[in-house]
Amino acid sequence: MRSNGFLKAAAAALVALSIGGAPAKAADATNDPYRQGALESLKGKKIAYLPISIGFDLAQAWGGVVKTEAERYGMSFSSQDPNWNTDAMAQGMTALIAEKPDVIVTQNPDMQSLARLLKQATSQGIVVVQLNMQGAVQTDAFVGPDFIAMGEQSANMMLKKCGADTKTSHKVAIVQGVLTGGVSFYQVQGMMKVFNAHPEIKIVSSQAADWDASKARAITETALQQNPDLCGVIDVWDGQGIGTGAAIKQAGKQDQVYFITSGGGAQSMCDGLMNGTYSAVINYDAPGMGRDAWTAISTALQNKQGAGAIKTQMYSPTRLMTKEDVKAGTCWDPQQYAKILR
Repeated sequence: MRSNGFLKAAAAALVALSIGGAPAKAADATNDPYRQGALESLKGKKIAYLPISIGFDLAQAWGGVVKTEAERYGMSFSSQDPNWNTDAMAQGMTALIAEKPDVIVTQNPDMQSLARLLKQATSQGIVVVQLNMQGAVQTDAFVGPDFIAMGEQSANMMLKKCGADTKTSHKVAIVQGVLTGGVSFYQVQGMMKVFNAHPEIKIVSSQAADWDASKARAITETALQQNPDLCGVIDVWDGQGIGTGAAIKQAGKQDQVYFITSGGGAQSMCDGLMNGTYSAVINYDAPGMGRDAWTAISTALQNKQGAGAIKTQMYSPTRLMTKEDVKAGTCWDPQQYAKILR
């Protein structure tokens, strides 16, 4: 009798669960219990974008990706274009701090110009993500390649073409960007770490082209005139490297001078490989960097620790490419992203 009563009670309890409790639990199981909190941490937040200039391929890709994702999650996105003017950029940053967006995504023109302002933004609770050009101040995130490692990679590649085991002049020229810009400063650090260990390498020129292709061309023309047996050239950015490669071509030295550069993988990079402007490039995938910047923004807003509480270096993957690596779709079209920012 007791056993029979227990079975009846258990059966009644199961019926009650099937009527009342089970459907609710089944419904919960179909939902992501963490999604709503994540969405709420993003919705309505304001992102301000301040690169060196919006008129070049890297900035278009970064901003295009971040704007697309921001709007997808109910955030607002605004941008400013200092057009390569450092004073205008500092003024823009000052104005943004006064407006107090939730996030500022910026690209330092050099190591120091924005340092004080970046500190000020963080102190006022604004999440700051630095792209591509590391400044003197560490903020919530830096997103970009490990430029010291990239410089070492470029130098080691050059050793294979111009080093002690080659029948060449061992002469190499370096075309820098802005001397105190992170892309240039850190790459050259990496290069010299390698070259200083190989005294056979003769650095015959190491000058700043200030991100200007025409200056890069003039610098390279002079280096070739003064060193007709030049073995190799490294330019720190493919945008100005167009001028460097043009000088090598004009001198008829493509088969003699090994030319290495790096950039974000826009179509001009693939075109330059195909037409012989570049011998090899290190591609750091600007749209991928835009995705990494979005990840840094999303993470900072969701962790709710406050601006500057968690600081991260997010080094972007790179890919070494030569002409043989270029296929349809290998590189991306800047216009695809420029349209998004209009």
